[in-house]
Amino acid sequence: MPTLFAAFRQSLRGGYSWASLRGDLAAGITVGIIAIPLAMALAIAVGVAPQHGLYTVLVAAPLIALCGGSRFNISGPTAAFVVILLPITQQFGIGGLLLCTVMAGVILIALGLLKAGRLIEFVPYPVTLGFTAGIGIVIATLQVKDLLGLHLATQPSHYLQQLQLLVEALPGLQLGDSLVALASLGVLLLWPKLVPRVPGHLAALAVGALLGVLLERGGLSVATLGERFSYSVDGVNYPGIPPFLPTFAWPWQLPGADGQPLVLSFELIRQLLAPAFAIAMLGAIESLLCAVVADGMTGSKHDPNAELLGQGIGNLLAPLFGGITATAAIARSAANVRAGARSPLAAIIHAGVVLAAILFLAPLFSYLPMAALAALLLMVAWNMSEAHHVVHTLRIAPRGDVLVLLTCLLLTVLFDMVLAVGVGLLLAAGLFIKRMSELTDTSNLPRHAYQALNDLPEHVLALAIRGPLFFGAAERTLGALRRLDTHIRVVILDLSAVPMLDMTALAALHSIVLEYRRHGIALIISGASPSLRLKLRRAGLQSAHDRLSYARDLRRARTICEIWGAAG
Repeated sequence: MPTLFAAFRQSLRGGYSWASLRGDLAAGITVGIIAIPLAMALAIAVGVAPQHGLYTVLVAAPLIALCGGSRFNISGPTAAFVVILLPITQQFGIGGLLLCTVMAGVILIALGLLKAGRLIEFVPYPVTLGFTAGIGIVIATLQVKDLLGLHLATQPSHYLQQLQLLVEALPGLQLGDSLVALASLGVLLLWPKLVPRVPGHLAALAVGALLGVLLERGGLSVATLGERFSYSVDGVNYPGIPPFLPTFAWPWQLPGADGQPLVLSFELIRQLLAPAFAIAMLGAIESLLCAVVADGMTGSKHDPNAELLGQGIGNLLAPLFGGITATAAIARSAANVRAGARSPLAAIIHAGVVLAAILFLAPLFSYLPMAALAALLLMVAWNMSEAHHVVHTLRIAPRGDVLVLLTCLLLTVLFDMVLAVGVGLLLAAGLFIKRMSELTDTSNLPRHAYQALNDLPEHVLALAIRGPLFFGAAERTLGALRRLDTHIRVVILDLSAVPMLDMTALAALHSIVLEYRRHGIALIISGASPSLRLKLRRAGLQSAHDRLSYARDLRRARTICEIWGAAG
């Protein structure tokens, strides 16, 4: 497992130099600056105070960097979790959200110990693209309220209701918030082209905050973070986020949806188990995809099981200090690599930058306009949706994959990501079974093409099966063995092109052998691999005189026919 200590051990052997340290410092500072507004904005998006996003980076990021399996992953709050975490916060409060994150951490640790890192590779691309695009649409819709300064009558419970409430609230559009959002979006779009070395979202927030102050002085109200959130010290409320470190607290000691501390019970654990599993699965997928991207950029090789362990440890411990769900972030990890990161030390430094921001810059965060933060998340949602990839896939992909992608996208938007991924995987599995079954067929072996089959009498039939024999293809493929002419007395069945067979195929073959015996038909299985022969014999298909035999190839099968007296 790549750790900070391993980096220092390498330095003793010349593997970690001052140049490496400078690269880690530059990368850590760069990504730390990027992470500060994103962490606050994503915490707000999931329904909690902005400081919880910063606490996530502060605690989870260094833990995951030290214990994880990728040297370059940068972990923290990510946009992908918004659609899962927001409903948890609405139903169970901040205490339920943190408890659910702890449970997800335990699941991730279990996946790492079970070495399930490679299982993530079996999630099809249309499923991943579909639910990430759907998440992007949901996140973008959630930002409309703050972008336009709207006030919704009630808290929407699903997407269509949310759209309805937004339309109804449009007459209450606030000009000040809209202008700040428009200016921030403009900077986000243009700044990377003009000044690529400086993070565009930092400039966008600065422009948005400055414009907000000017508009306030001009008489136009602009909602700010300090107006929306506050903290209390000795009974006195202060605007914004607290300028001190988080304290330890068990999640069930924190407020639930009703404002009262949670009551830890089996029923609460049962209700949170499904969302915790969804958090763990999404965290595993996103973290391992991020590690693959980092490997491609650096030529390194990550350890998927160690990465799951690291993510589990981070998500297990961060909630005890107010941190929400964390996972590796592709955009921040890519920025980390481009800024010159050499080791996990860059992630530690990035957490240190966030720590400095909490201690010294917290009062300034109160002036950040909510519309500017919403504009930042809108750009995150657009980048996450990968609209160009979706359009390209819809244009070139087979119809089955298009169906999977659109199904995942629509279910993510209209219902939730858990249902979308489940249905998407089932659809993808069904399409895979259908395609594989179409590769398997049974055909007659032409006698003129095989010397071993020349001059065999008409009551000897030679058939070949090509492709995997499994439940999706067994009955259709083996059905040809049942439809025999009445004069057939011996069947040579060539299995040399069958790579595998399952229990369904074994049961079907066993039934055919019994049927052949009743009708006095002999069967010679030719060309089966040693593993297939072993499976067949274990299933009860033992060699029997004049009834069933195994042959290495067609030449040996002909010899067996001659021994049985069927070739003369």
